[in-house]
Amino acid sequence: MYDMKNMAKLGQLGKNAGNDIWKKFGALNEAVMADGVIPVKYKELIAVAVALTTQCSYCLEIHKGKARQAGASDEELAQTVFIAAMLRAGGAVTHGSHLIDD
Repeated sequence: MYDMKNMAKLGQLGKNAGNDIWKKFGALNEAVMADGVIPVKYKELIAVAVALTTQCSYCLEIHKGKARQAGASDEELAQTVFIAAMLRAGGAVTHGSHLIDD
């Protein structure tokens, strides 16, 4: 199912949605990911971590490339992987507390 060629279909999806939703979504994306108090490299590393936890292959491909363009190193990407893994595992462990009867 995953194929980066599917990204070319997003324009049609936006057109079908009407109301310039796709353009507004793109504008939101540009505004959020622009350099600011949080530098672009950190924003892209955050996006990679979220993509890992949501397991979105498209987001991983896109934000990995943008993180690299922003100067992210192999080591920073590797640590990002383990931050995401820790958060996923932490969620499972803390939700495990619901299995304990009072």
